[in-house]
Amino acid sequence: MHKKTLGFVLLAACAFATPVLAQQTVKVQSTIPYAEDNDISDTIKTECPLGTQLAGFIKQYSTVPVELVDGEASKSSGRVLEVTITDAVSMGNAWMGHQKFAKIKGTLFDNGKKVASFKARRNSMGGAFGGFKGSCSVLGRTVEVLGQDVGGWLKDPRDGAALGD
Repeated sequence: MHKKTLGFVLLAACAFATPVLAQQTVKVQSTIPYAEDNDISDTIKTECPLGTQLAGFIKQYSTVPVELVDGEASKSSGRVLEVTITDAVSMGNAWMGHQKFAKIKGTLFDNGKKVASFKARRNSMGGAFGGFKGSCSVLGRTVEVLGQDVGGWLKDPRDGAALGD
C-alpha cells in the first residue's frame, strides 16, 4: 500500500475511534435548581449559593466543553445535562463540628435521547481549620467535589452511576 494511502487509512481509523459525544459541548443550567420535592431548609436555599457554585464547578472540572445557559436548556438539540440538587443538610457548627452533605442527580441527553444518568452525594466535616469556616463554606466544599465528580463522569458517562461518597 502506498504511504499516503496508508496514512489516510490510519487517520480515518483514529477519527472513528474517538467518541463523537466527548467532543461536543454540553449545556448545563447556570444555576442548578433544587428538586421540586426536596426537604432542604429554607436557610440553606436562601443563604448558600449552591446552585451557581455547582454549575461553575462542573464547568471548571469537566474535560469536555461545558456551556452554562440561563434557564432550562432544550433537550431536543445537542447535548444537555440536567442536574438537580435533591438534598442538602447542614448540621453542627464551627464549635461542635460540622456535619454537612449534598446530594444531586443528573441525566445527560443527546438530541432528546437519554444517554446516561447518575446520582451523587458528598459529605464534609469542614476539613482543615473547619472550626473557622461557616456552614455555607463547608457545603460549598461538598458541591465543589460533586462538580469534580460530574466533570469526570461527563468524559465517560455510565448509566446508573453512583458518584461520590
